[in-house]
Amino acid sequence: MENLTHQDVVNLFLQLAAMLLLARVFAEIAQRFRQPAVVGELLAGILLGPTILGTFIPDFHEYLFMSNPSANLALDGFVQIAVVLLLFIAGLEVELHLVWSQGKSALSISLLGLVVPFALGFVFPYYFPNFFGLADGDRLLFSLFMGTAMSITALPVVVRILMDMNLFKTKMGMLIVASAMVNDIIGWLIFSVILSFMGKGSNLSLFQTIGITLVFTFFMLTLGKVIINRVLPWVNKKLAWPGGVLSLSMAFCFLSAAFTEWLGIHAIFGAFLLGVALGDSEHMSERAKEIVHQFINNIFAPLFFVSIGLKINFFTNFELLLTLAILVISFAGKIVGSGYGAYRGGFNIKESLAVGFGMNARGAMEIILGLIALENGLIDEKLFVALVVMAIVTSMTSGPLMKWALKPVKLDLAGVGPKTDFHDKRLSSEESD
Repeated sequence: MENLTHQDVVNLFLQLAAMLLLARVFAEIAQRFRQPAVVGELLAGILLGPTILGTFIPDFHEYLFMSNPSANLALDGFVQIAVVLLLFIAGLEVELHLVWSQGKSALSISLLGLVVPFALGFVFPYYFPNFFGLADGDRLLFSLFMGTAMSITALPVVVRILMDMNLFKTKMGMLIVASAMVNDIIGWLIFSVILSFMGKGSNLSLFQTIGITLVFTFFMLTLGKVIINRVLPWVNKKLAWPGGVLSLSMAFCFLSAAFTEWLGIHAIFGAFLLGVALGDSEHMSERAKEIVHQFINNIFAPLFFVSIGLKINFFTNFELLLTLAILVISFAGKIVGSGYGAYRGGFNIKESLAVGFGMNARGAMEIILGLIALENGLIDEKLFVALVVMAIVTSMTSGPLMKWALKPVKLDLAGVGPKTDFHDKRLSSEESD
């Protein structure tokens, strides 16, 4: 087994230190301006990468990030673990019983919020492939990816926005969260099938891969969830807390990730499904979830988001028209699709707009999706930069646009007009449970 040299180790630790320090500084700055920490972490990566540091202090950038291939390989290992853990905690946010409790309304919002942006994201790149950056790849596969990219909603970002607006425990808040959960599960399943079409890293046939993926998904969301629910009480009782449940959670997260990577559909899908099955258990305490969240969000997540900026020069790969086109498609698809689904479910126009704005947040999920596509040669760097910009813009504008849409309704609540507070009705403890 080959070991890292003395200089490789020094270089790796300097990379990790620089990434975590700048990520923390810029995350704090972003949060002061009431923006998600991920925005600051991405800016830290752009500062450390070829965009800023590589342009203005090229020698230092060369020494820190380009001079030791072995250290870079080790850093890539950290980043791979980070992205798997990010999808694991995204899965922990999914509460299947909440999805069932919201019933047809959540399904309507979710499916329309998936189908409409998917259709827009598929049609335009399919008929204008050169504009969207398709080179020598498969046009159908490329268009399928773009449709999926336009469809994904970032559940962690949505939850954070609703909490900040004190809407998380309202009927509207619960409906948006449930819809985003369904949206995420279907979206990642579609993306896993797209990866299987590319035949990346698997000796199985396409139909074998898709079939096993569907069976594994069904197993994890049914029998797997039941098994976890039976085993967790024993783990909590017999093993040291929280060490026992945390170490076993991580172990099975990596096992599930290894299985889906072996299938050829990427490790993140297995981690996401394990997170869904585990997070939905009544025996996985909120305290244990919080410990996992804090550890991953403050250590591994910054490494991943900073690494985005290290890979690409955002100035040289930025195309204004392409970015604007991606923004228009993303906003139109989600707001029209999810908004119409909400309108059909009994919301008025303003409330339906708010649901559409809430479902429009892309955040980390969009960036993870784009990076995997970039690494697999499905998209080019210019389109990736456009997707990153879209993820940032939708995350930053989702909350303010929801506030704008709901402002007239809040005036009614204050007694200015008739009471139309369907969205603001608080759930009782029985309903929220």
